[in-house]
Amino acid sequence: MAEKQLKFQEAMKRLDEIVNQLNDQDLELETAMDLFEEGLKLSKQCSKQLEAFETKVNQLMEVQEETSDDIEK
Repeated sequence: MAEKQLKFQEAMKRLDEIVNQLNDQDLELETAMDLFEEGLKLSKQCSKQLEAFETKVNQLMEVQEETSDDIEK
């Protein structure tokens, strides 16, 4: 079963939690490695989401510019 993909803000919050946990000096190595792996996955997910958001914004801006150009003609 595929893992549930978090919304961007949820993923960022979880990343913050992971960083705080990794800063705990009493953390066992195995736990730290698991957290680090989860953090990498979340970071990759956030990066992909940001790219998708950027693409969508660019598309919306292009549509807006085309609409403005049509109105001016």
